[in-house]
Amino acid sequence: MLTAALYGLLASSGLLIGAVIGLLATPSRRVVASVIAFGSGVLVSAMTFELMHEAVEKGSIAYAIGGFLLGAVVYVSVSALLDRMAARSPKREGRHPRDVEPNAEQIPETPQAAAVSGTALLVGAILDGIPENAAIGISLHTEGKGIGWVLLAAVFLGNLPESISSAAGMRQEGRSTAYILGVWTAVLVACTLASVLGYALLGGLSRELKGGMLALAAGGILAMLADTMMPEAFENGGPLVALATALGFVCAFLLSHLAF
Repeated sequence: MLTAALYGLLASSGLLIGAVIGLLATPSRRVVASVIAFGSGVLVSAMTFELMHEAVEKGSIAYAIGGFLLGAVVYVSVSALLDRMAARSPKREGRHPRDVEPNAEQIPETPQAAAVSGTALLVGAILDGIPENAAIGISLHTEGKGIGWVLLAAVFLGNLPESISSAAGMRQEGRSTAYILGVWTAVLVACTLASVLGYALLGGLSRELKGGMLALAAGGILAMLADTMMPEAFENGGPLVALATALGFVCAFLLSHLAF
């Protein structure tokens, strides 16, 4: 259990590091897009070779496909609900970290709208991190301490640009430093707990259900990539981010083979 918490904390540390970077500096959108694209490629590789392959080996193809599709459906459904909640704020156009109205810090906002929008952003960030961090706990349970470093690196790299963008967006809204750091500390704690729960809840499950849970996490990760990371990377980085994505995939693929 302690190992799961430590692994989850290590992978989730990118959230707080990214938030600090977003507060202290303003990286160009092209740089952030390149990091997002590279992290997306790493996550695709980890999802394919670390999760889905393991899901089929531990369980069956039916449970793997069923779990994968269910994970995608759950993510998309909750994400759509959070988008509508976040859009209630006059400062924002949606749940995306950069969907901020011009001069947002000067736009008046009722406490109720701020609470609803802030909750949506917080839960949305947690939602993006849960499949990845739960996968760490699940993999740790099925593979022991031999969990792939590719998966840990993928989650860390996926978390880093997300919190950079979000911290920058919150700054544009006029949020305080304490508020921003508090939000991302809460997300870090929640994602670390997801790793612990992913490890703890598998104790009495059959091999098929364990494989299905791995696939469930993989489906959520792919839905998150398609919903947030890849669109943002292309929007802000242009076609060249495709090369960064491919480079991330190749690096993760090589690392997974060198690890063995």
